[in-house]
Amino acid sequence: MILIMKKSENKKKIRNDIILAAVILLIAVAGLLLMNLNKTQGDFAVVKIDGVEKHRYSLSENVTVDIVTGKEDENINTLVIKNGEAFMKEADCPDGICVAHRPIKNTGESIVCLPHKIVVEIQSKDNIDGLDAVA
Repeated sequence: MILIMKKSENKKKIRNDIILAAVILLIAVAGLLLMNLNKTQGDFAVVKIDGVEKHRYSLSENVTVDIVTGKEDENINTLVIKNGEAFMKEADCPDGICVAHRPIKNTGESIVCLPHKIVVEIQSKDNIDGLDAVA
């Protein structure tokens, strides 16, 4: 009798675990869908060096720009804006993470080069004043 009850309890636990996993999976998928639906195409690639905005380029124009930083202009990153996307083509930093980053085009996306203290961020015309959101 005790053996029969343990088997039925184990089946209930397994069933409850499966239901819990399914609910968590559904919530995760719904979250991903909401994030993808809220993406908007940006208008500008804003280049910040050491936290200060230095340049602003339109994503509607194809441009290749050398971003130069350092005391004697020794650090060079090459930013390419092509077909509405921005990406780092070259960088002379030791890790090269910014070059390996995928192209960005949606508002809020960014490419960061930590060794050279460069951030390239996509912004829309709506947040030109620097506000991220209004509460």
